[in-house]
Amino acid sequence: MATRRAFLAAAACAVMLTASKRLGAAPVFEVIESEWQAGGLAGTFAEARNGPRTAPAVLLIAGSGPTDRNGNGPAIATDLYRQLALGLAGAGYRVLRYDKRGVGASAALVRREEDLRFNHYVEDAALALASLRARSDTDAVFLAGHSEGASVAIRTAAQSPVDGLVLMAGPGRRLDAILADQFRAMNLPDAMLGRALAILSTVAAGGHVPDVPKALRMAFRPSVQPFLASECAVDPAAELARLTTPTLLLQGTRDLQVGAQDLDALARGRPDAQIVQLSGANHVFKFAPSERSGNFALYRDPRIPLHPDMLPSLVRFIEALT
Repeated sequence: MATRRAFLAAAACAVMLTASKRLGAAPVFEVIESEWQAGGLAGTFAEARNGPRTAPAVLLIAGSGPTDRNGNGPAIATDLYRQLALGLAGAGYRVLRYDKRGVGASAALVRREEDLRFNHYVEDAALALASLRARSDTDAVFLAGHSEGASVAIRTAAQSPVDGLVLMAGPGRRLDAILADQFRAMNLPDAMLGRALAILSTVAAGGHVPDVPKALRMAFRPSVQPFLASECAVDPAAELARLTTPTLLLQGTRDLQVGAQDLDALARGRPDAQIVQLSGANHVFKFAPSERSGNFALYRDPRIPLHPDMLPSLVRFIEALT
């Protein structure tokens, strides 16, 4: 244990020095990766070559949409989860990330979109968590969920206790409230905004809207409505308040998707949670301009490194608990 602590302490210092030079995505120690599979899920396991014999493990849980193990999808290319995995593995931790069901090498788990429900993601996270717990080289397990993945992490921790919980840009309100705010920020024509909010209200209440305008089909196509209804029933702040798991709340000050009111809602229920607000970070934890188009442009450039304070914040939290 003393050897592992010394190794991780040195790694933590190196990560902080590296991050301070805006190289947050670069591992401090050489990282090796291997393929992981369980129950139809596929992912990547990362660890430091010649690292400590046992170490904490971190399970990364992806955010909303068809997002793969690296934090990429049809409309985004952030490499967020890959950068986090390499940075944490380079600090001596074991890190598992996986393609969401229905995506990438986990695609076969979703045959029909209309059958997908929020709790399927919880089941997947619990399966991956059990895989980490079964390893002889892990001595603690942490869940780190991003955006929608934070809500998945909360519910997973309620079913399968963990050593720590990291909520990165986690929603503190129901999905329908967040989506309503996002639609209002899009400067839609009044008629289109009204239609979007009406559909959202119906779906959130468990109703079905078969006739969706073409401009809104990406968000409300009939096949995705059952999933949206299942997630709109989730109250992440209330569920977090029922947990006693040590928790870190990470939020970017330039997040245009999940804002300060969500952070406040989570914190009210867990006044003991650690809160780190990363100045200038957007929703995918890249240092971003406040201007909307420039902020979202960073969602499509995987070369942009993590915010310089991201990895040090995670390392400090994990080290304090292990």
